[in-house]
Amino acid sequence: MGMSLSARTLGTTSALTVPELGLGCMGMSEFYGTADEQTGIDTIHRALDLGVTFLDTADMYGPFTNERLVGKAIAGRRDEVQLATKFGNERNPDGSWVGINGSPDYVRRACDASLERLGVDHLDLYYQHRVDRTVPIEETVGAMKELVEAGKVRHLGLSEAGADTIRRAHAVHPITALQSEYSLFTRDLEDEILPTIRELGIGLVPYSPLGRGMLTGAVTRETLQAGDSRREGRFPRFSGDALDANLALVDRIKELAAQHGCTPGQLALAWVLAQGDDVAPIPGTKRIPYLEENVGATEVELSVEDLEALSNAVPRDAVVGDRYADMSTVGA
Repeated sequence: MGMSLSARTLGTTSALTVPELGLGCMGMSEFYGTADEQTGIDTIHRALDLGVTFLDTADMYGPFTNERLVGKAIAGRRDEVQLATKFGNERNPDGSWVGINGSPDYVRRACDASLERLGVDHLDLYYQHRVDRTVPIEETVGAMKELVEAGKVRHLGLSEAGADTIRRAHAVHPITALQSEYSLFTRDLEDEILPTIRELGIGLVPYSPLGRGMLTGAVTRETLQAGDSRREGRFPRFSGDALDANLALVDRIKELAAQHGCTPGQLALAWVLAQGDDVAPIPGTKRIPYLEENVGATEVELSVEDLEALSNAVPRDAVVGDRYADMSTVGA
């Protein structure tokens, strides 16, 4: 089995046990350059063998193709996996955007479609991917609660929701996890959201814990290929002067990583892992070497002083650029 990962519990009222490290599968199908299905499937198989059994996808990735890929990869191994997917970012089969949809009828249709594509009879964790500002959260979570009662879904989650929305949702049905962006480069949820979910007993699943790859040190102005959304303005931190400023911060992480005998990505991931036993990051990758490097982060021991040095090297407000060009869909 390779190294044994520690277990972590997401949620207290509706608890889901997952390994300390999960796998984000999005990039296997879209957004980060070219996709190759077999490489993605091989990476998922290797993840399961290493104990990285918490898999994250969404209907919109592809669209619709990433769930099929994950479904193929876990065929015959369903009982090893904690399977998470999401609804709410509605897209047409040609990839065009419809909008954010939290209507109860759509929740039911989206879930059935995801189950079919994944080839499973239940989801371990079902997230609302983005909050629909036109539908009261009580109505959306009410429909999600029905899915739990029907046995189609075991646990509920939200993604990029604001503190008030999380409270209102949790009052309708226990929320197990909040999936939001969290890394050395993105710490805004520490102010209000982290205290709120800890008060309510909701776990945190950080996505992009490596800053969309920037914190690995592998990103330079030259490495991003055409068709990579990081190159095309969707993520302002990756363009113009912002990229130079942010890469200078990565250089500081590289120096500290050298002192620890690990890679910059491992150090950045170890920082996220050290933020609490209710935190289970899901770094995404479509390649086995990066997966194995990420698993190695669980072996990096950081003292309180180490964590402080890292936070000081990358001050919260030193990162340049919004995390999305369009920030209107987050924090609702």
